[in-house]
Amino acid sequence: MGILAGIGVLVPFPFYYLLWTYPQSWVNLCGKGRDPSKVMALVSHFFKLLQFISLFSVSSLSWPPPLYFWPLFAFGQFLNFRVYQLLGESGTYYGVRFGKNIPWVTEFPFGYINDPQYVGSIMSLVACLSWVPFQYILLWSLGYLLMIRIESTENPATRAKPLS
Repeated sequence: MGILAGIGVLVPFPFYYLLWTYPQSWVNLCGKGRDPSKVMALVSHFFKLLQFISLFSVSSLSWPPPLYFWPLFAFGQFLNFRVYQLLGESGTYYGVRFGKNIPWVTEFPFGYINDPQYVGSIMSLVACLSWVPFQYILLWSLGYLLMIRIESTENPATRAKPLS
């Protein structure tokens, strides 16, 4: 189960890479009348489910969790919630790359924490170390770190043009 769990943890990252790098191809694939951010969100939720199933398959749940679990997990999820609250679905799911006009946000956590959604996700994963073997948390976190690196260099000239 170890190799399959590792693959399950990593499966969304090539998808994110391809959409970030070739946004016009995704917009074209989604077709006229379909919101590419919404379709990306649906596919991403399916991949997230695969990731959680993969982690669950190698985890050993015990109760109560260690004390560090609660603050790490709670703050990590707060960051994720706050990013989604401020950016919405289109801002969270590459809307700017798909040619949408997404307003620049400076409210907390933006401007205080670089890449707050990824930081929050990594914090939530680290919180689960008492249940999930380290290598799976590391793999998933490395996927996020890779995406931080890829998304840090956005060229506006490579943004997609919406289909009309």
